[in-house]
Amino acid sequence: MEKSKKIVVVDDEYFISKSLSFIFEKSGYECLTANDGQSGLDLIKKEKPALAILDIVMPKLNGYEICKEIRSDQELKNIHIIMLTGMGQESDQKASLAAGANECILKPFNPRIIQKRVTEILS
Repeated sequence: MEKSKKIVVVDDEYFISKSLSFIFEKSGYECLTANDGQSGLDLIKKEKPALAILDIVMPKLNGYEICKEIRSDQELKNIHIIMLTGMGQESDQKASLAAGANECILKPFNPRIIQKRVTEILS
C-alpha cells in the first residue's frame, strides 16, 4: 500500500484502536494498531506511515516519548502526528506540540470529525 494511505494508531484502550481502525479502513486507508508505546514505536519505524495517532498515557512509552523519537529520526520526521488525550488540560496540548505533534485531539472525540481531519491531512 502506498505510504500516503497508511495510518498507525497507538492507544492502550482497545475500543479506541478498533473503532479508529474500522473508520479509517472503511475510508480506504490501511490502519495498523499497537496497544503500548514500545510496540507502537516499533510499528511506526517498520511501516513508516503518513500519519500516526498517539495516545499520551500508555504503558512502556508514552505519546510524548514516541513523538520525540519520531521527530529525531530522519526517515520518520515528516510523519503527521495527532496526539489523543483524555485529560483535556491545556498543558497536555502544549506538551504535545512541544514534543513535536502537529495537533492534539481530546477524548472523547466525534469519529466523523477525526475521519474528516484525517482525510484533509492525507489528501
